[in-house]
Amino acid sequence: MNPVRESVPSLAPVEVPMTEQTVATTIDTAAVDAALQQFREVLASDGYLLRWTAAAADQVVVHVEAGPDACAECLVPLPVMQAIMNDALESTPYSVDHVVLPNGK
Repeated sequence: MNPVRESVPSLAPVEVPMTEQTVATTIDTAAVDAALQQFREVLASDGYLLRWTAAAADQVVVHVEAGPDACAECLVPLPVMQAIMNDALESTPYSVDHVVLPNGK
């Protein structure tokens, strides 16, 4: 009796997409946090929360969220905020992919 051999297809390499979780593990969170800390404090004094998420291995998305007592007149326009955040990250290997302001401002 001959053993039955099954045909096993060869396995091709599979490209695994980078998820936010995967990307986040490659970013030095302490470096980004330290670079943005000054602006986190300034925005907090005006009633805003600054947080960030990974967009790519070398880029972050900066989120500015309004608190209940946020000063709407205190928030700079999006192009200015984008420039400020990029300048803040200049000492790191990261840059800003984009900034998200409250209510799409």
